[in-house]
Amino acid sequence: MSNRPNRHPNKEIQNAVEYAESKGWAFEKSGKSSHAWAIMKCPYNDNSCRCGKRCKISIYSTPRSPTNRAKQIYRDVDGCIRLQEENKN
Repeated sequence: MSNRPNRHPNKEIQNAVEYAESKGWAFEKSGKSSHAWAIMKCPYNDNSCRCGKRCKISIYSTPRSPTNRAKQIYRDVDGCIRLQEENKN
């Protein structure tokens, strides 16, 4: 797990963040001037991967729908073509 100083206040989102980390996504705590709680970055941030478009996921402290946001994090992580190729081997 990363050197994250704290946990997300919502359990569902925290679980999604931990899932992303388990798949190699990097956790980056947002600065004080940012609205995001953190940013998750794809380990394959390159043009040959679909993640070239979605290489970052913003994690907010109080999303409108925590359940839907957690599901979106799972979809973005699982939708990574490079990750899918790696899992086939």
